[in-house]
Amino acid sequence: MDYDYIVIGAGSAGCAVAARLSENPKTSVLVLEAGPSDAELQAVHVPAAFPSMFKTELDWDYMSTPQEALNGRQAYIPRGKMYGGSSSINAMVYQRGNPTNYDNWNKGNISGWSWKDVLPYFIKAENNERIESPMHGQGGPLNVAELRDPNPLTKTFVKAAEEQGYPLNDDFNDGNQEGFGQYQVTQRAGMRGSAAVSYLHGAMERDNLTVEGNALTKRLVIENGRCTGVIYEKDGEDRTATASREVILSAGAIGSPQIMMLSGLGPKEHLEELGISVIRDLPGVGQNLQDHALAPVAYHCTEPVSLGGAGEPEEAEKLADGMGMLTSNIAEAGGFLTVNEGAEAPDLQFHFAPGFFILDGAGNPEGHGFTLLPGIVGTKSVGQLTLNSADPKDKPNIDPAYLSDEHDMDVVIEGIKIARKILNSSAFDQYRGEEFLPGEDVQSDDEIREFIRDYAQTIYHPVGTCKMGSDSMAVVDHHLKVHGISGLRIADASIMPNIINANTNAPSIMIGEKCAAMIKGG
Repeated sequence: MDYDYIVIGAGSAGCAVAARLSENPKTSVLVLEAGPSDAELQAVHVPAAFPSMFKTELDWDYMSTPQEALNGRQAYIPRGKMYGGSSSINAMVYQRGNPTNYDNWNKGNISGWSWKDVLPYFIKAENNERIESPMHGQGGPLNVAELRDPNPLTKTFVKAAEEQGYPLNDDFNDGNQEGFGQYQVTQRAGMRGSAAVSYLHGAMERDNLTVEGNALTKRLVIENGRCTGVIYEKDGEDRTATASREVILSAGAIGSPQIMMLSGLGPKEHLEELGISVIRDLPGVGQNLQDHALAPVAYHCTEPVSLGGAGEPEEAEKLADGMGMLTSNIAEAGGFLTVNEGAEAPDLQFHFAPGFFILDGAGNPEGHGFTLLPGIVGTKSVGQLTLNSADPKDKPNIDPAYLSDEHDMDVVIEGIKIARKILNSSAFDQYRGEEFLPGEDVQSDDEIREFIRDYAQTIYHPVGTCKMGSDSMAVVDHHLKVHGISGLRIADASIMPNIINANTNAPSIMIGEKCAAMIKGG
């Protein structure tokens, strides 16, 4: 099978790349996705149902290596394994990040990635239902909307933040992130608007776009320094597809470095240890892994208004009209604060869930509750990803080094204190029951630190493992071309030199949009 372009991974960036490249009817595009189509999977499209897909066949279900700063715990790292990738199992929060994030990328020999450079691609992707301004887009494939039926606890949370003197913010994406408010979400008519729904489904009607689901990429085919195709497994047999122009690797911050190393592109000594023939020594592949970590502050709710009631029969009836608890993205509101004077951008982000949302530690109790999760987004901790073996079906070793930098731990400690202050505002008096976590016996900084070690979890934002740049650890250049290998680009969150200070879905889509534009522009 011969195509002009092969896109590996139908996730947030890959869907954007494939849809944009296939706009030219004379261009043939193949998409290879390890998971199935999302089209007939009802739970994928029901916003509040995304936790039900964790640890299923629709999730890569990764676990970190034992984390020293988390008392040796292994952190659960969900990643979507279906059309839409992680945009099919995420909380649908639309965030771009801070302008300084991108201006910091745009240094040295990197150009074209400053805030003013990337903003047009955010705008191109977007159809914002509420905000009409030069900072936002209308008519793009990615629908950005208000929650149609926000929970009363969510409205209470915003009021509580205001009571504590924090500013309110009704647009976190215009360059000013500071403050609290309800989050805009990637939904259409109360249903999930994943990258597959937004980009891929419509593009699949084109004759020049082929999408192969349940197709596991095993390795890239590289001949004389050029990537010419892909070997993948489907229906129990190996198949080869060739690309006359380019292969675009969009398998995410875990999948992309894994595929690179399986193909002989990566740290020479590591590959040789596993018996993998080294095609090019790229020491940065799998390094520079960064993620966001948070910890829960949770209270029992004295009234039956939380998402604990989402399973009631009447909620399914409301969903038919695009309303009710099942339209919730769970992380309905939140905000950003700068807690370190030297920080260039807000370094602390909050996610408010009008229900219990505790993935690690004690888990979710029965009944009604609400959870505020402060997390470090000015991450300084840096980890790495390595192969466990040369078998493509073997999960890699993932070490995000969560909270290994004391700066990150200190920010989350401060976040716990702020979260408690907000949830103890008078606005919550009619709803607030007993504190579930951290618990009344956790008060001092040392006690809070130990609680965080036991309960911190990822916000699901791994990035950086095939970073963009020109230094010895860079994997791609500012055109996203892999150093020393022609015909191969990487377009996903793995190319971020530094993690942005917000949710990473919209930036990943932006990267896909920008990659496609660079390819089409020659």
